[in-house]
Amino acid sequence: MLCVAHEPSSAQDLAFVAVNVVPMDRNAILNNRTVIVRDGRIADVGPAGNTRVPAGARRVEGRGKYLMPGLGEMHGHIPSPLEPREFTESVLFLYVANGVTTVRGMQGAPGQLDFRERAKRGELLAPNLYLAGPPFSGKTIKSAEEAIQNVRQQKGEGWDLLKVLTGLARDHYDAMARTAKEVGISFAGHVPADVGLLHAIQSGQETFDHLDGYIEYLQGEKGPVPDAKFREIAKLTREAGAWVVPTMALWETLRGTADLATLLAFPELKYMPPQQIQQWTSAQENLLKNSDFKPDVARTVIQNRMRLLKVLHDGGVKILLGSDAPQRFSVPGFSIHREMKRMADAGMKPYDILRSGSTNVGLYFKEKDTFGTIEVGKRADLILLDANPLEDIGNIVRRSGVMVRGRWLSEGEIQSRLDKLRASHR
Repeated sequence: MLCVAHEPSSAQDLAFVAVNVVPMDRNAILNNRTVIVRDGRIADVGPAGNTRVPAGARRVEGRGKYLMPGLGEMHGHIPSPLEPREFTESVLFLYVANGVTTVRGMQGAPGQLDFRERAKRGELLAPNLYLAGPPFSGKTIKSAEEAIQNVRQQKGEGWDLLKVLTGLARDHYDAMARTAKEVGISFAGHVPADVGLLHAIQSGQETFDHLDGYIEYLQGEKGPVPDAKFREIAKLTREAGAWVVPTMALWETLRGTADLATLLAFPELKYMPPQQIQQWTSAQENLLKNSDFKPDVARTVIQNRMRLLKVLHDGGVKILLGSDAPQRFSVPGFSIHREMKRMADAGMKPYDILRSGSTNVGLYFKEKDTFGTIEVGKRADLILLDANPLEDIGNIVRRSGVMVRGRWLSEGEIQSRLDKLRASHR
């Protein structure tokens, strides 16, 4: 069992001394800096020789290391309060263990708001949580009046955004969208088939998760999509101010182009319950032997998705890092690193990938808090690395520790907790 509750962060000042800073407000390294953290915020950033370390502050040696902002998981799942406490705490810890210090929860369930508030108070070792309410789908919304009522209710309850799922009728979607604008809450997620991508963009949907609706609009299952059509939809998306959360790696699993043996060999599976791995395995086996599964079509879709991501990025569309975890072979935190690898394979540079998980996340949540770069006053969500992530995105896994809301966890402590979690599943 992994018990991580009721561990408030320390009020002691902390100094990262003589560290190389990856500020993420520019594509640069600030060499030999000292960064002071106080009360969960960055209190000072300056040259190591000229920045005084407060008396009594905890010192973390940063020589030869790189300090960057924590990462965001912009399509994450937070367990329902009906799940066992140990499972919920494990999921939240796995995010933090991998440098994920902010999660936008996109699987809303009654009672989750308590997790968000407990995390803020330091009672849970967890990322900063921003939560969508219970979803708007064809199963949950049966009328425009019900859509309106649910929007007003979720706004009143304090959810951070609305989650759109598949199957929602167009008039119900429109009622949701109108009411959301009236009360001042955003909506994001999938594109219901009855709504369509263009109408969702025009309606002000804030994020398009999994690139949902794009391949359908572009008829990307039929063959290669012309570059001009990619550029056209990228322009429309950018001009609307919409964001995309690509979830590239997971979609290769869900479309069946990922090799099952490779998935089963992921070392991070040891941190998930065995029954969960068995469920994922059965689901993947059923997909691959289903008579409707067409490997050639699946490969075409994935190829088009990879090209689409590059064109969206090159076209100035705002991209947010997300992996949809926990989900089939998508283990919280670890899946973010696999996602960044696929973004690099699509042609994105390390700085732009890191920006999608740091600066852009801070910009997206700018009305909620200030974070995502290393600057005075920003929330102290940080990752200390042993190598420069701007040179190689793979260096993001070479951690010396993680800080969330000013609480420091050395890599030794992280690994000790991971060992205990692994042992609990034996």
